[in-house]
Amino acid sequence: MHFVNAKGILTGSGGHLGMNIYRGCTHGCVYCDSRSRCYQFTHPFEDVEVKQNASELLEKALQSKRRRCMIGTGSMSDPYMHCEEQLGLTRRCLEAIQKYGFGVAIQTKSDRILRDIDLLDEINHSAKCVVQMTLTTYDDDLCRILEPNVCNTKRRIEVLERMQARGIPTVVWLTPILPFLNDTPENVTAILQECVRVGVKGVIDFGTGMTLREGDREYYYAALDRHFPGMKERYIRMYGNAYELPSPRAKELRRLFHRICIENGILSTPEECFGYMYDFPEKQVQMSLFDLYDGQDKS
Repeated sequence: MHFVNAKGILTGSGGHLGMNIYRGCTHGCVYCDSRSRCYQFTHPFEDVEVKQNASELLEKALQSKRRRCMIGTGSMSDPYMHCEEQLGLTRRCLEAIQKYGFGVAIQTKSDRILRDIDLLDEINHSAKCVVQMTLTTYDDDLCRILEPNVCNTKRRIEVLERMQARGIPTVVWLTPILPFLNDTPENVTAILQECVRVGVKGVIDFGTGMTLREGDREYYYAALDRHFPGMKERYIRMYGNAYELPSPRAKELRRLFHRICIENGILSTPEECFGYMYDFPEKQVQMSLFDLYDGQDKS
């Protein structure tokens, strides 16, 4: 890893903001879109760029904002990869979020998030916290191939259980669905049944397939050659150089997905899930003395 001083930490506007504390990742997931060249990495993906002043930047930004909102993190780089154990930058950023009364929607594949469960609980009580967990395959052997440097799906489900026990709402990303690998009714059903059991609020699925771009495609195909000889050629015959690669079983799996979610009261469209995650409960946040004074009649 290497360290930089970032100029800013928050992106976006309006109802929610986003941040990435790290750039790059060490989980080694074979399908990771963040490897794509469109993101213009100037360093190897595993040589994680650490925004060492992230918490200071965040505190400065939050203390100047009059309107509180949800802050999302983890969409590009996992906030709980290996280096977080020593650096603790994610925790310091969560402390700033809690201090200034903001909410957080945090996405990870790692059980390291349990280190901060007390802090996430505090944020959820004072404002709102949503923990998002990516689940791709229920098969442990396949999981070790697809996501080699992070805990397996069953451990992630334990994390969801722990969050549920604290009353912290959870959303699952059931994505990507990799053609000919994890795109089976058995896999999707097993994951969704666990989502039902542990009481997740919503499940996100984008098109029941995957995407491949320059940079990501080469890495993924190299992994297919190592672990599934002949599979790359099957992909090329079916999809060519396409960006979107829907599973041949997409319609069947989508019907299964929606049926299980609807029957069990689970949000099942991206619009519903994002709407829930970024809806900030203003009424739960106490107004500061400045806000109270600012709202008085000055006539």
